[in-house]
Amino acid sequence: MRITEAESQVMDALWRQSPLTTEALLADVRGRQAWGDATIKTLINRLLRKKAIASERLEGRHGYRPLVGRGDYLEAESQDLLDRLFGGDLSPLVSHFAERRKLSPADKARLKRLVEELGDDA
Repeated sequence: MRITEAESQVMDALWRQSPLTTEALLADVRGRQAWGDATIKTLINRLLRKKAIASERLEGRHGYRPLVGRGDYLEAESQDLLDRLFGGDLSPLVSHFAERRKLSPADKARLKRLVEELGDDA
């Protein structure tokens, strides 16, 4: 399932707090984006059609909750990026960022620790 960047704003609100009433969801997204309610409702309807969120009754009001976990979304998006740009190979991705972005000593230490933790069996 492909969630667009705009749709991810609605998902972010639901991942932070769920379930949310329609009013609370509109207010949350409106507080972070300069979008009107009609735009946000369009995004909500798209996510409902994709089955990324579910609609439910909350204390007599209409509300929403995510059906897709944030971790699952991040994994799918990360894998898509890796596949599209680096043929699914992780090493060139890491090399690309390491060569084009100044790594702080803390960044280098975290990367070294990660490689050590993964060991030879990863």
